[in-house]
Amino acid sequence: MKSVILLLTLCFSTFLGSPAHGGDDPSIKGKTREDIQSSMVSYIKSNSVEGKFIVYDAVTDELKRLTFKKLHSGIVKKGEFYVSCVDFVDENDNKYDIDYLVMDKDGVMRVLQSIVHSINGEKRKYHVE
Repeated sequence: MKSVILLLTLCFSTFLGSPAHGGDDPSIKGKTREDIQSSMVSYIKSNSVEGKFIVYDAVTDELKRLTFKKLHSGIVKKGEFYVSCVDFVDENDNKYDIDYLVMDKDGVMRVLQSIVHSINGEKRKYHVE
């Protein structure tokens, strides 16, 4: 019995501590999916200077100036947010995976936050629920 409880506790804590990205919810489709991705593109454009997306990296305490590479097609729902990601590179060709928290507010999708999810494939832990 103790081993079952331990296993369930481990699975539960692993799920809650897992990053917010990494999948695609096929039930998110059509206009909703298009509006989420469109809001991300608009956010990137409005937070770019001279073709570089500006994002604050809370771990390194630096502003990063990144070049857009690819919008991911995967979107998941975490709590009240939709989460999807975009690939960027910096001036040293380091690959950044930036997650976007998107919320539906009165029928309009808005990006509320961008988070550095990984650099060169090395994931950072954060929790969104």
